[in-house]
Amino acid sequence: MSSLTSLTSVEVAELLKITKNTVYELIKRGELPAYKVGNKIRVDIKDVEYYINSQKNTNISSPITNITSNTKQDIVISGQDVLLDILGNYIEKNIKPVKILRSHIGSYNGLFSLYNNQVSISSCHLWDGETDSYNTPFVKKLLPGIPCVLINLAYRKQGFYVQKGNPKNINTWNDLTNNKVHLVNREKGSGTRILLDEKLKSLNIYHRDILGYDYEESSHLSVASSVSRGKADVGLGNEKAALQVSNIDFIPLQKERYDLVIKKDDLSNPVYQEIVNILKSDDFKSELEGIGGYDLKDTGKIIAEC
Repeated sequence: MSSLTSLTSVEVAELLKITKNTVYELIKRGELPAYKVGNKIRVDIKDVEYYINSQKNTNISSPITNITSNTKQDIVISGQDVLLDILGNYIEKNIKPVKILRSHIGSYNGLFSLYNNQVSISSCHLWDGETDSYNTPFVKKLLPGIPCVLINLAYRKQGFYVQKGNPKNINTWNDLTNNKVHLVNREKGSGTRILLDEKLKSLNIYHRDILGYDYEESSHLSVASSVSRGKADVGLGNEKAALQVSNIDFIPLQKERYDLVIKKDDLSNPVYQEIVNILKSDDFKSELEGIGGYDLKDTGKIIAEC
């Protein structure tokens, strides 16, 4: 392969046709042994050869298989939906060295964390008002120069949580400007907050014209609970949370696409290949169907590549 006995991170990246940052990730995860000479990282050529051969010998022949390895690997998934917890359980069950860690942050901050290598997979439901589309425009802007794939997890309904019987007759975005209506908002960076702000912008509605715009809660359930307890008249969130909280009605407004964003470089890793297999598997989809409230027609499908 080479007459050299050791390589710099740049030389390894060129050899494997990946980015230098991905080389650092392989080293960090223990998949590629490395050492320092002064302040410079070096990788023995024999270890690069071993890594290449180990990738060649990896064959995944069934929708869900048990991968075993001596290398422990942490996968950090960002987002709040219960579907991500179910996915995490499937991953840990079927990929034995992997430990799933959860980062309960919103979609915008999840993409930012993915860009900064702070999470492994980011969930995303960000609506772009200019293109009337989900996720792809934000991935392109927040992960510049980083090829990514968007894999669908589910479709969800977004709408208003209102008190039982909808006493304030809240049905449209313009109804939020009623001076007798108090809103409970989501935190900045969440997909729900961005949907609200994009809709208000398109309708030329100013934040100052909405009572309670600055009153924030950090989850769909806490927003729904605030409405149920009378602390607000209306909040925005997904239908699933509305089914879990008493004394509220759900007013559907929009169907949203809920995707997982993964860096293309990571898809060469058999662990990530197996995660994609899990998403496509009948067992996983069947469990999601069992909890209800989601449209799973595209689950496991690559929706876009950026």
